[in-house]
Amino acid sequence: MRYLFFFLSLILSTQIFAQAIPVKVVQTANGYQLTRGGEPYYIKGAGGSQLLDEVIEADGNSIRTWAADEAGKILDEAHSKGLSVMFGLWVGHERHGFNYDDEEAVAKQLARFTEIVKKYKDHPAILLWGIGNECDLFYSNTKVWYAIQDIAKMIHELDPNHPTTTVTAGLDPEEVKLIMERCPDLDIYSCNTYGEIDQVSTKIAEYGWKGPFLITEWGPTGHWEVEKTAWGVPIEQTSKEKAEIYTLRYNKYIWDYRSHCLGSYVFLWGQKQETTSTWYGVFSIGNEKTETYDAVQKVWSGKAPEKPSPRLDKVTLDGKVARDNIYLYSGKKYTAQAFVEEFGLSTKYIWEVVPESDDIKAGGDKEAAPEPLFALVKKVRGNTAELTAPKKEGAYRLFFYAKNSAKKVAYANVPFYVKPNPEAENAPVKFKSQTLNPTYY
Repeated sequence: MRYLFFFLSLILSTQIFAQAIPVKVVQTANGYQLTRGGEPYYIKGAGGSQLLDEVIEADGNSIRTWAADEAGKILDEAHSKGLSVMFGLWVGHERHGFNYDDEEAVAKQLARFTEIVKKYKDHPAILLWGIGNECDLFYSNTKVWYAIQDIAKMIHELDPNHPTTTVTAGLDPEEVKLIMERCPDLDIYSCNTYGEIDQVSTKIAEYGWKGPFLITEWGPTGHWEVEKTAWGVPIEQTSKEKAEIYTLRYNKYIWDYRSHCLGSYVFLWGQKQETTSTWYGVFSIGNEKTETYDAVQKVWSGKAPEKPSPRLDKVTLDGKVARDNIYLYSGKKYTAQAFVEEFGLSTKYIWEVVPESDDIKAGGDKEAAPEPLFALVKKVRGNTAELTAPKKEGAYRLFFYAKNSAKKVAYANVPFYVKPNPEAENAPVKFKSQTLNPTYY
């Protein structure tokens, strides 16, 4: 019995008896097409390696990773669920201290990736190799493109079954030219883009790239692209506004360019702190699906979900919306209101006050989330709540969440600035409750 179990485990192990599914970039009469196992394959992808069942539920077919961490586990799980993987190789960034004038460091990086490619190249989940992610962000040493070419050439020598790509931060005509000149072994141009997605789809050929391309990150308008308050913090779109913009951008700037755009990866399939806790995630902190998930499901599958997320029209504070530069006085009470369509599902409202983040990074680098302030919001009635402005002067956000019985959530946040109260200078602010939870009702 022991030997039978061992024999069966060998048969089931994709690491030992893996067989690659060939992927090709095929030129057609109208442009380009990706094929996998000889069949046309249009990428409906999620940026991230978690919540894979939800990818399938939304009619997605691929996920994207950025590095080789836990690669075997991710590839096996994806394959078991019928998903392909854009396998990321994390190429060193100049802004993180990598020096492309250091020939020894560059050679070590190439050697490390060579071993990774040898190890995983025949795994049936692999769709393509993503060589680097936004290595051009805040860089000056363009030798990075020679290093990426060496990696792409190595991959072509070792792995005839999977295309290569690199991912740039946005689209720049000089970079397109450099990549075309220095990286002949790249099969696909990939770009991370948000508010300027229209420029990628319409201008990449104008900048010289006539081949196939991918949109490898897309989603809401970026925090660097939006309107700011008078005190300089970005104003985030509501989940409703994001759902609308996801739908527009997918249909108009991804799907409509499918003769050359081979598909895309929506970002982020999960949740992360980046400027705020809600800016880029398709899911909430508790992994609830959001309005944007519903939008992605509809554009991928052509069908709206049977039980939708709540739809959040707007949130007001002191009768004003996020773009109104809201100033409050310390310790004073103000009214907040949320306007939500619930679609007949049981829905609860959650209010939370959070200090403005002071740990803003770039390029998706890890950020620390500010701790919420408690006991500042209490229910008044229905969709209305009462906020007591924080005691300390500074910038804050009032977050609102509407969570329904389908475990879906709509959300928004309203930035505000607290000034000292001239009517109660030096007077302490007293709170009736010191609860350790946000306000639910």
